Amino acid sequence: MKAFLTRRKSLLAAASAALALTLSACGGGGTGTGSNPTPVEKPSFAAGTTMEKLASAGKVTIGTKFDQPLFGQKGLDGKPVGFDVEIGKLLAAKLGIAADKIEWVETVSANREQFIKQGKVDLIVATYTINDKRKTEVAFAGPYYEAGQALMVNKDNTSITKPEDVKGKNVCSVTGSTPASTIVEKYGAVLVPAATYSACLEPLRNKQVEAVTTDNVILAGFVNKEPDAFKLASDETFTKEPYGIGVKKDDTEFRNWINDQLEAFAKDGSYKKAWEDTAGAVIKTAPELPAIDRY
Repeated sequence: MKAFLTRRKSLLAAASAALALTLSACGGGGTGTGSNPTPVEKPSFAAGTTMEKLASAGKVTIGTKFDQPLFGQKGLDGKPVGFDVEIGKLLAAKLGIAADKIEWVETVSANREQFIKQGKVDLIVATYTINDKRKTEVAFAGPYYEAGQALMVNKDNTSITKPEDVKGKNVCSVTGSTPASTIVEKYGAVLVPAATYSACLEPLRNKQVEAVTTDNVILAGFVNKEPDAFKLASDETFTKEPYGIGVKKDDTEFRNWINDQLEAFAKDGSYKKAWEDTAGAVIKTAPELPAIDRY
């Protein structure tokens, strides 16, 4: 099968052995407690909009991952930390809502669309790749970050260096995720499904699977936690994964408002600071905000 490798450097290149800090030292696998941005005082929104309803309520429910080092991982205090969490806090602050008034709900890949449609969350910031299939069920603001799919293997594995090498081999990924579909449909792997990416670690360690696949930045967090156990199979990625913020499909006003805030965060330095306070502890090169897709 012809490879369609996107020849670009993985952000993990910045996470060399010299950066061998342990995430566990910063709140149970996170990267610190993050910030508490100052809420806007008495923000004004058009009546009936989601923004007005949330601001009036003084609270917001945000879905995120609880097991993704660098982006969203529950700390020892029970609160999630990471880049996604910081983006959620910044948005809440613009609604006039303090960080301690955010209800964080764990969302895994398999339940994100349902949680949005059922109203269990007001928005989702959870390494959530924008794609056409998901757009039939929910709407996306962003993207606010672009990752790429990669492979993680045991440190002593030399047989897998590219996605073509996993054909016919057991590979763990999360049920309902874009990486799970890609590795099976394009590269012929045998999927060993899991509810979360962290649930793939022991099968990999015990060699029940030969690789774990998801976005490079997610795998970077796992490698950083256990550099003597795991490694990326390559510094290259083989897809583009634009992360978006999920909201209800017909809520165009809320989606456009979030897009406006993301662009403002990029201009005022909030976006960069959110990165530096979290994922930047490992991946030193701060990203630029991708071009917003105002579909």
